[in-house]
Amino acid sequence: MYVIRLPDGNLRVPVGVVGPGRGEKVAHGETGGVIGQAYVEIGPDDPDYQRLLDQSITEEELADRRRRWRADDDALRQEFEEFKAEQPE
Repeated sequence: MYVIRLPDGNLRVPVGVVGPGRGEKVAHGETGGVIGQAYVEIGPDDPDYQRLLDQSITEEELADRRRRWRADDDALRQEFEEFKAEQPE
């Protein structure tokens, strides 16, 4: 998850929370836990704003990264399919 710089100057910052589950027993007699991830929006008055601003990217930059990942994924998938086709059964 990335710190995203919004057009109005605010930042969308990822946060994660780990907490106890409902206390019910799950696999191996353990109680389950909950992991949550979300974004919160902060403004210039937040104490962490300047530090986070330095590592932020715009929504357009994030979209561009996603496009490149998909293109790279397609090339890697094609390479794997070619490799797999060459393998004896």
